[in-house]
Amino acid sequence: MSTLIYGGTIINEGRAFEGSIEIDNDRIIAVMENVKTPRGHYDKCVDAAGCFVLPGIIDDHVHFREPGLTSKADIESESRAAAYGGVTSYFEMPNTVPQTTTIEHWEQKTALGKKKSYVNYAFFFGATNDNSLLFERLDRHRTPGIKLFMGASTGNMLVDRRESLAQIFETAARIDLPIMTHCEDTELINRNMTAMKVVYGDDPEVFLHPQIRSIEACYQSSSWAVELAKTYGTRLHVAHLTTAKELELFGSDSRITAEVVIAHLNFTAEDYLSKGALIKCNPAVKSTADREALRQALTDGRITVVGTDHAPHSMQDKQGGCCKAASGMPMIQFSLVTMLELVDGGILSIERLVELMCHNPARLFEVRERGYLRPNYKADITIVQPNRPWTVSEEIIQSKCKWSPMTGHCYQWQVRQTFCNGRLLYNDGIFDTDCRGEEIAFR
Repeated sequence: MSTLIYGGTIINEGRAFEGSIEIDNDRIIAVMENVKTPRGHYDKCVDAAGCFVLPGIIDDHVHFREPGLTSKADIESESRAAAYGGVTSYFEMPNTVPQTTTIEHWEQKTALGKKKSYVNYAFFFGATNDNSLLFERLDRHRTPGIKLFMGASTGNMLVDRRESLAQIFETAARIDLPIMTHCEDTELINRNMTAMKVVYGDDPEVFLHPQIRSIEACYQSSSWAVELAKTYGTRLHVAHLTTAKELELFGSDSRITAEVVIAHLNFTAEDYLSKGALIKCNPAVKSTADREALRQALTDGRITVVGTDHAPHSMQDKQGGCCKAASGMPMIQFSLVTMLELVDGGILSIERLVELMCHNPARLFEVRERGYLRPNYKADITIVQPNRPWTVSEEIIQSKCKWSPMTGHCYQWQVRQTFCNGRLLYNDGIFDTDCRGEEIAFR
């Protein structure tokens, strides 16, 4: 099956240029600069005039809830949402039921991915207080790394014993697997919550969430993770930074990197007044000053990757305040177009967007043959069109939960096509349910 994508502006490896891409079966054969309509016979020709042609987005941080929590979401529904959003690969987190903290459960989840995922998939292995001996049995070619919860969040996988953390960081360093951490100081959060309940009752209103899961709670945990990584020589990737203060920890050591997610780039504490628990997540959305600092760090080297922390819940679970409402939101379908709004706002260039959402995840986790538009790489390609307004509605939302904090928002960019392994998976509203993604290979 040969395909030609022609007439668009290609964004790849720091450059923007007009050109064409030739695909044969699942791989890119050629990236041709200044060649709008190459001669030859192709089974499929895609006119990308007026559009931007990007590598497929790699989301390094999602919660697809399967197995065990499929009333909220599942691999089928959320991988479909990914494809609608131009995301062709994802790394999924271990706080499912059962938790992905044994080799057997990791293999079972990977089998589910093979059966159900429309786009490419990989699954983190979860750390616990007592399972670091299993790390050496992991196939490093099949997992992006170890996920470590240094703060309690959805799924209750908190690792807080000093001796356990030391063993986790030492073992990961020895086998050269990266650790991705959720960093919040649970003891400080619990003290903050107790104090808030004294004043505000058993379920403090959601606008108090950033005071409970505070700047200091984030910084204390992140700085501890960085200290452990430096002590043991571990590759460390700190998930979902939310504060200006934490940014001080990053940028000087290439083995210690940070992710920021769409929620913390898009919302501020002021939005709790209109969005309520829809934007409640862990760590919390914080101040406008923190958001502006995170946006600035997109271009100065302190932030390496942009992900989503896509985390659906039922609408019923999102009712209540700081105690009762579940934390997390579905964002994978709207991550790319939200970032493109930041491009329009002059926050970053589209070339830098591609670095943060395609190249850097591939480089950081050593993904094989994805994340770039290069000959002989897998043909994971996303085509986006500017100046094509549309409004988010329940009918458009592909996630199983059928809500989004972006409902009612009008975007000016639209994902027009998503190719995954050379197959046209999503085509301007038409979805190919026969497609299946591939297990991502590393190194």
